[in-house]
Amino acid sequence: MVLLAVSASAKESTVKIESEAWGKTTDGEQVTRYRLTNSHRHSVGLTDWGATLLDVNVPDRDGKLANVNLSFDSLDGYLGSHPHFGGTIGRFANRIARGHFEIDGQAYDLAINNGPNHLHGGTVSYDHRMWKAETFEADTAAGVRFTLVDPDGFEGYPGTVTVVTEYSWNDANELTIRFTATTDATTHVNLTNHSYWNLGGAGSGSAMDHVATIHADQFLDVDATLIPTGKLNDVTGTPLDFRKPTALGERLDQLPATNGYDHCYVVRGPAGTLRAAAKVLDPDSGRVLEIETTQPGMQLYTANHLPGNESSAGAGGHEAFCLETQHYPDAPNKPSFPSTLLKPGEKLEQTTVHRFSVE
Repeated sequence: MVLLAVSASAKESTVKIESEAWGKTTDGEQVTRYRLTNSHRHSVGLTDWGATLLDVNVPDRDGKLANVNLSFDSLDGYLGSHPHFGGTIGRFANRIARGHFEIDGQAYDLAINNGPNHLHGGTVSYDHRMWKAETFEADTAAGVRFTLVDPDGFEGYPGTVTVVTEYSWNDANELTIRFTATTDATTHVNLTNHSYWNLGGAGSGSAMDHVATIHADQFLDVDATLIPTGKLNDVTGTPLDFRKPTALGERLDQLPATNGYDHCYVVRGPAGTLRAAAKVLDPDSGRVLEIETTQPGMQLYTANHLPGNESSAGAGGHEAFCLETQHYPDAPNKPSFPSTLLKPGEKLEQTTVHRFSVE
């Protein structure tokens, strides 16, 4: 492990940045693993393969550290097919109906990789691409900035898009993920991070006893293939009402079609402003995860289909949960949804904060 930067001034970041070689891709490209460690010795791991968030090591109420993000021990797990553990997802996170949309009368057809639909950018999402990395310090935080140039026509999308995923970590155990993107031709962009959380510690079993609060009064109505109908449903009287703290597993049996939650919420408050989206507590460890975001929506996924084998680092169904802040699925085909259209001269900017604490 090579030390890249250590701050000396109290006014500057107290977060240490280290890096080390972490194997090579199948094409022979060198992959690097980064570690951000704050003054409390709480840390996060990152890699330039997929601009991926690896482990997140935070304490329980007794001060015991554990990794709370499902991850693989080596690069090999990330190179093959896996459930998008910790990865940056793009060019379009979530689903697009029939892998089809039109821009100014021009039709575009994408890969069909999820039943009849397009999911998470197609057969090669951003989490299976090499990104360029640079470290940085900002105020009391330090981090890594990953950049990807996604060429015109890749996976069927128009326009060459330059995407930046920036992770920063501070002494308050706040992990901030900031996405920016620009394009040379009008296109659709929807970015998210796809981490799988278990606040009891990765590998500790079911996460369905975690108690969640979700700051949303509505969720997206979907068809049998999880494509939005365009209607927004009120959460009142449904298994999706988490406005009061509720165990994630309390009403799983009411969702047999999906074997759990795989639903997009309308985050309360104006999109584009950083506001509370969710809070999750693990009663056993006392660990708490709070999420704030500028994104309009957030997908709750309770890891319904993790296979429990080496492709999921041994994790099985419901042994984690995802809270993927994002724009709404199928937004390119739903004019009533917040637009994901990005034009030349414009800049996409979205921020999500993950704050870890204990109760």
